[in-house]
Amino acid sequence: MARCRLPLVALAAAWLALPLAACGSSPTSDAGGSPSASRSSSAPGSLRGEILVFAAASLTDAFTTLGKQFQEEHPGTTVTFNFAASSALATQITQGAPADVFASASTTTMDQVVAAKAADRATTFVRNQLQIAVPPANPARIARLADLAEPGVKVVLCQPEVPCGATAVKVFANAGLTVAPVSLEADVKSTLAKVTLGEADAALVYVTDVLAAQGAVTGIEIPAEVNASTSYPIAALSASRNPELAAAFVDHVLSTRGAAVLTAAGFAAP
Repeated sequence: MARCRLPLVALAAAWLALPLAACGSSPTSDAGGSPSASRSSSAPGSLRGEILVFAAASLTDAFTTLGKQFQEEHPGTTVTFNFAASSALATQITQGAPADVFASASTTTMDQVVAAKAADRATTFVRNQLQIAVPPANPARIARLADLAEPGVKVVLCQPEVPCGATAVKVFANAGLTVAPVSLEADVKSTLAKVTLGEADAALVYVTDVLAAQGAVTGIEIPAEVNASTSYPIAALSASRNPELAAAFVDHVLSTRGAAVLTAAGFAAP
């Protein structure tokens, strides 16, 4: 299962061969709805076809695993992913990009999609917190959050409109710190890459990204009293070409088996 980073024109062309399925509407609910909000009654083996899932970059590893699980449970289905910054994905969806499911790293970006009538409801399924990521050798001797404000320390952050960047802004405000980043990156994966490539002394990324790096970076905890978290909502999209399959995938993410994968990746319960 490959990640999908195709241009919108190519994505649209890929969907032309698929039949158009009717999509019913349901009352809008907030992102804290119950896990049964999109419950599908389809039995294993009754589903066929392909769906395209737009998901936050920080979900890359966990959702890749969930996609494989889903395909094993439902032979004849294919789940393709487009992983990127939640803000960019929300913009693509509201501008008509073909997609079936959206999993965002913030309720703000999901609210934009719901407000545009691109989704009827969303359910929060996990939370995530920030952590300081430094190279294993830690050449700048970073030991605490305040060290990121020291002169000469090269700090990389996500762009402020991206959920990981907006969360970093909250953390620094909570701590009363002013930090001048040397770079603002498009998503959390590119932010972390600056550290793993030795181009930065430190970055603020999610706990899950430090864990997924498998020793390529070292994580330094941020005190709970100043740290901030972000909630992740998921929704089947109104324009899905395969709404039954899209709802079934959302159900899989919300299931006990899905929760186990997400917990193992470092995500917290909503």
